[in-house]
Amino acid sequence: MSNSSLSPLPATDRPDVAARLRDALIGAGFTADGLLDLLGAPAYAALARSETVPALRATRGDTPLEALVRLFLLQQPVAHARVADALPVDACLESGWLVRAAPDAGDDLAATVDVRPYGGPGGEDWFIVSDLGCAVGGARGIGSHGEGVVLGVGGASTTLAGITVRNPVASVLDLGTGSGIQTLHATRHATRVTATDVNPRALHITALTLALSGAPAADLREGSLFEPVRGETYDLIVSNPPFVISPGARLTYRDGGMGGDDLCRALVQQAGERLNEGGFAQFLANWQHVEGEDWPDRLRSWVPRGCDAWIVQREVQDVTQYAELWLRDAGDHRADPAEYQARYDAWLDEFEARKVRAVGFGWITLRRTGAAEPSITVEEWPHPVEQPLGDTVRAHFERLDYLREHDDAALLAGHFRLVEEIVQEQVGLPGAEDPEHVVLRQNRGMRRATKVDTIGAGFAGVCDGSLSAGRILDAIAQLVGEDPVLLRDRTPAQIRLLVEQGFLEPAG
Repeated sequence: MSNSSLSPLPATDRPDVAARLRDALIGAGFTADGLLDLLGAPAYAALARSETVPALRATRGDTPLEALVRLFLLQQPVAHARVADALPVDACLESGWLVRAAPDAGDDLAATVDVRPYGGPGGEDWFIVSDLGCAVGGARGIGSHGEGVVLGVGGASTTLAGITVRNPVASVLDLGTGSGIQTLHATRHATRVTATDVNPRALHITALTLALSGAPAADLREGSLFEPVRGETYDLIVSNPPFVISPGARLTYRDGGMGGDDLCRALVQQAGERLNEGGFAQFLANWQHVEGEDWPDRLRSWVPRGCDAWIVQREVQDVTQYAELWLRDAGDHRADPAEYQARYDAWLDEFEARKVRAVGFGWITLRRTGAAEPSITVEEWPHPVEQPLGDTVRAHFERLDYLREHDDAALLAGHFRLVEEIVQEQVGLPGAEDPEHVVLRQNRGMRRATKVDTIGAGFAGVCDGSLSAGRILDAIAQLVGEDPVLLRDRTPAQIRLLVEQGFLEPAG
C-alpha cells in the first residue's frame, strides 16, 4: 500500500492558520497538562497502549476540550457547531486541517491528521502532528495503512529526546525526522536545524509540527542517510532511524531496506566525518547477536575513527519475541492467520540465514575528538534510569577527557568530591561483624551500583574536595595499618573506575 491511500495533509503555506489554530487549542486547554486533567492518569496511560475506550468515556461531555480530544486524538466526527465553538472552522477547512465527514454524517467534521499535545522541556505547549491513527499507541492501532505512514510520539522518540546533549550549538541535523519531535527539541538550542527524511510525507508533517508548535522553521531535505547533506558538518546529529531488523522494507517508518543491522552500522560509521570537533552524534539502534560472535566487538567495529563512543544495550530479545513485537506493531496479528504465519516464518527464515540468535536495542553516542586514542565504552544496562539524561551523557565524556589527561600520579595529586545522592549499602550475612562487600549506589542519572572494598568505600566517603587523593590514602593506610606506598600503587585503578562511572567528580 502506498502513500496514495493516506489522507491529504493540511497546507504548509498557511502559517497564519497554524498560528490561529495553535492559539485556539491552547485557549481550550488542549495541552499536555489539560489532557491529563481531563482524562485522568489511567485513561491517559491507556492511550499509549492503543486503548481508546477510557478516553472516549471521559469525553462524553459537551466542553470544547472534549470535542477537540475526540476530533484530533480519537478520530471521531464532531458536529460543526461544537467545533466552531473552539476553532476557526472556515480557515481550518480551507487549509486542510479539517474536512467534512462522510455524507451520511450530517454536518459533522473530521480531522485530516492527528494532533497530540506535547509538553516541551521548558514548559512549552507543543503539538506533534502525525497521520490518522498514529497519535495514540503508535502504529498498533491503525490496522492496514500505507507504507509511508508517519507516526507520532512513541517511547523511542521520547527516549532519544531525553538522552540528547542539549548544548547551545550552531547546527543540528535530525536524520530521519518522522513527525519532527527531535527537530522541535533542537530548535530550542540550535541556530540552524536541518531535518531529513526519505519520506516526503514526513517532511511535510514535520513542517506542520513546527508551525503548530510556534517553533522556527527548519531546513527540510528529502533523501536517505547522509545523501541530502553531502559535504556538510554539524555540532549535533540525532537520529531515531528505521532500525527494525526485518525481511524486506514494508513500512518506511521502521524498515530501513538494508539487510540485518546494516542501516544502523552505516549510520554510525558515516556520522564521524559529518561531526565538527567536539560534536555529538546520538542514535537509537538495533543490532544482531550473531552465533559465534561477541556483540560488543560487533559494535566497536562500527565506531568511526576519531570518535569516542558510549554504547548502552538496554534490552535483548530472542528472535521469536522480536518478530512478534514488530508483527503486532504493524497490526499483522489481526490479519488472516495464514498470512500472519507466513510473515512470521519470513522473519525467522531471515534470522536463521544470518545466524542471528537475538537482537539488542539501545543507545549509541559518538563524540568527535582529537585524542590520539579514542575511548569506546560498550556496556549492558537494562535497569531503570532517570530521564532526561543529556547532562549525564555530556558529563560521561567530560570525565573521559579528565581521565585521559591524568596519569596515576596526577590522579593521586587530584582532589575529588563524592557526587550528590550517592548512598552506601553493606551486603553480608545478618549479625556478621564485617560486610561481605560494600555497594555504592546512584539515585540520579544512570542509577548505577558498583561494588567496592572497604578501602574504596572509606576513600569515597571522605572525598569532599579538601584533601588530595594521595593524602586521603595515606591517612587510611595509617588507620588500617597498611603500607601507604602499596596502597597508593593499587588504588588509582579503583579511583579511575569511580570517576568514569560518575561516583566521584574532580573538585573544581
